Amino acid sequence: MKSKTLLSLLTPIQLLQASFFLLLALTLTFHALLSSTPTLLLNQKLLLFLSTHRTLLFSLLWCTLVALIAYLSTRPHPVLLLDYACFQPDADRKCSYEVSEYFVRRSRRFSTTSEEFMRGIYLKSGLGDETYAPPFIFQYDYEAKLRSAVQEAEEGMIASVDAVLSKTHVPAAAIDLLIVTCGMFTPCPSLATVLVNHYRLPDTVATYNLSSMGCSSGAAAIDLAGRILSGARRVRYALVVITESISLNWYFGDNRSMLVTNCIFRVGTAAALLTNDGSRRGAAKMELLRALRTHHGADDASHRAAFQEEDEAGNLGIALKKDLIRVAGEGLRAHIGVLAPRVLPWAQLVRYAYWEVTRWLKRGGEKQHVPDFTTAFEHMCIHTGGKAVIEAVARLMRLDDRVTEPARMCLHRFGNTSSSLVLYELAYFEAKGRIRRGDRVWMLAFGTGFKVCSLVWKALKDSGMDPDNPWKDSIHRYPLKAW
Repeated sequence: MKSKTLLSLLTPIQLLQASFFLLLALTLTFHALLSSTPTLLLNQKLLLFLSTHRTLLFSLLWCTLVALIAYLSTRPHPVLLLDYACFQPDADRKCSYEVSEYFVRRSRRFSTTSEEFMRGIYLKSGLGDETYAPPFIFQYDYEAKLRSAVQEAEEGMIASVDAVLSKTHVPAAAIDLLIVTCGMFTPCPSLATVLVNHYRLPDTVATYNLSSMGCSSGAAAIDLAGRILSGARRVRYALVVITESISLNWYFGDNRSMLVTNCIFRVGTAAALLTNDGSRRGAAKMELLRALRTHHGADDASHRAAFQEEDEAGNLGIALKKDLIRVAGEGLRAHIGVLAPRVLPWAQLVRYAYWEVTRWLKRGGEKQHVPDFTTAFEHMCIHTGGKAVIEAVARLMRLDDRVTEPARMCLHRFGNTSSSLVLYELAYFEAKGRIRRGDRVWMLAFGTGFKVCSLVWKALKDSGMDPDNPWKDSIHRYPLKAW
């Protein structure tokens, strides 16, 4: 295979940037050479040079102008989060321990052993009595049908999109890009098409419908929107809708690895409106600085850590394997190994490099050094996958209870809302009024496969309690002293 040249490795934008800086260097060099000559002699030589090399001079000026215009027109645009909204179902959808136990017993689809197992998991899960369940839980036939799944998805999406469009004063007709993600429910037509029809979006809207990416799909969808916006040639608005429909994924069987999902997953939806319009920086809440996604699916254990399959009786469910926490830990270690050099301050980077070199010289004898990420971020939205997941992340990254507080409280109040969980955590920070202008926020999410996704934001204004904040009626009770 022929070796690649340097030019073939550069993107068009990088090539234009290199051309611009090369022309700038030549101009400075030319100026330095002329400035070393006496003034009178300089004037004579300069006039002679300009008169005899007019074509070369104008060509140089023209190329410089073209390179400058091309650089300014192709440089990445800022990606701004104008606002977001999290769906809060009605109070009659609250799923307390008593409601869960009543549903399990009245459905008569679980053995006594499975009922006792789920009771134990629920009581140790970290979930409170104010999470929200899908509609079919409160129906008499206790049967999850397609209409229940559609109702669950539509009510969350429409409510959150209505809220974010109202807050930003952006009409639906101005949406250029629509990204909808739902991990376990993929109807036909797609959920993106449902929103296009409901809001009568223009024919030119570009739509993406993501599925089967687990709890990381929300961060992945924002990353996708950011990449499109930063490289766009014109001002655009991107609407990202993050939902999950658990109705058709409720497991009715006796496989313990599949029963866990019944105990921790709850209803949740969020919508975010992003733009690359720099003139709207004053109205935006945050700016997306960096996004990173790592996929560890090449490893068999990672691939099957959370897996949809049938049990021995043919019941479909999501099996959470016993080594899920170990897989999450290994994936996180690899992920922060890539992220650390891009976000950490120099002092932490030097210390991290020292420990890595020492570990390599000792052939892995030392434990992997985990840098202090609290020096890089003022706030962290850690994956709210479950009590064990939060504790594992805190142990691996040496985070104290103050840092993991939003994740723990979010799990207690809303449960595992899947891909929208990081925005519910962001709402917790805002309800507490903790974010200040210039603060950096790190969102970390895990997904099936196994995937780890990071979003790094910079706050553009101080946070406050919005009228539609999902924590508005309960924030005074948090944080809990015992969890």
